[in-house]
Amino acid sequence: MSALEAARELFTGSFGARPDGVWSAPGRVNLIGEHTDYNEGFVLPFAIPHRTFAAAALNGTDEIRVRSTFADDRVVVPVADLGGIFPTPAGAAPAVPEWSAYVLGVAWALWMLQPDAPAPGVDIAIASDVPVGAGLSSSAAIEGAVASALNDLWELDLDPVALARVGRRAENEAVGAPTGIMDQMSSMLGRPDAATFIDCRSLETRSVPTGFASAGLDVLVIDTQVRHAHATGGYRERRASCERGAELLGIRSLRDASVADLPRAEELMDDVTLRRVRHIVTENQRVLDTVAALQSRGPRAIGDLLVASHASMRDDFEISVPELDTAVDTALANGAIGARMTGGGFGGAAIALVAHADVGSVTGAVTREFADAGFAAAHIFTVTPSEGPRRDA
Repeated sequence: MSALEAARELFTGSFGARPDGVWSAPGRVNLIGEHTDYNEGFVLPFAIPHRTFAAAALNGTDEIRVRSTFADDRVVVPVADLGGIFPTPAGAAPAVPEWSAYVLGVAWALWMLQPDAPAPGVDIAIASDVPVGAGLSSSAAIEGAVASALNDLWELDLDPVALARVGRRAENEAVGAPTGIMDQMSSMLGRPDAATFIDCRSLETRSVPTGFASAGLDVLVIDTQVRHAHATGGYRERRASCERGAELLGIRSLRDASVADLPRAEELMDDVTLRRVRHIVTENQRVLDTVAALQSRGPRAIGDLLVASHASMRDDFEISVPELDTAVDTALANGAIGARMTGGGFGGAAIALVAHADVGSVTGAVTREFADAGFAAAHIFTVTPSEGPRRDA
């Protein structure tokens, strides 16, 4: 059964009626630009074919009733009570089950835009084929699907960037995950055969053709099955280090630092803070260099930038794990043009840019290496840049 069919069936079984529609939004792969988003820097993600589906309908009550294939429970909250549930205090768990905080948090963030406008009750059923915890932004896919559904059902007429902001607010303030806006923007602005270059300060975007297909290349996702959670301490600590580094440099954010500032940073900072800052500063430059390479020389020219990005995340930002390093090293040793971990780190997935003819051999080599190392079997599949949110039914 497809995720679309699962959402529709769950809705009918839970609420005893057919949904008014089914809306969906994609997960994403970040080609390059990790942890730069909350530093007001640059990122280059693309939407993937894997999607989250929200079957939804107005229910004639004042309640939002939510079901998901992720959990057995049904969560019911009056719309008027959302303001008492959210925002979630920093460091605290949401007052509702975490999976439902993504859905209800979007409803709350939308309602807060127009608190005096009518917000009628809605039934929502969620199903997804975006791997959870793999660094492919399953959370932004939920937020995008729900925001798209409520945007239509509540007749809000918000544009994709506004809906991305809503998703980020839900993730930051309802779920309590201190993420930037990259995931939501990449999901909302996805286009086939293109990545989305995002300036996370201005939110200016442009579509950057990847040329993968015409160059005979595939993006191979290696989901290590090591699960992570962005609300955990490691992510918060990295963000705090970045803020401390910017303060020591006397700048608003690390977006305002360049590679030329690193010698001065070395004089001002302890070793850990310096390495965190160095990753962000050099990663921003790698994003700009990747865009330039794609536009002038094509996708085969970006391999070394992907490899350098992974080394920086492994050594300076310290967010890789042995499974991710093994995936990257094995892919490169078996012909990948470039490879890096993708997502927030501490688990999740790596990506490898691989010639179409080499997908099988790289997949086989990674599978064998994981088995030899005693790791759980990786889930390995290809992705292509894909479209953003849509109404499917």
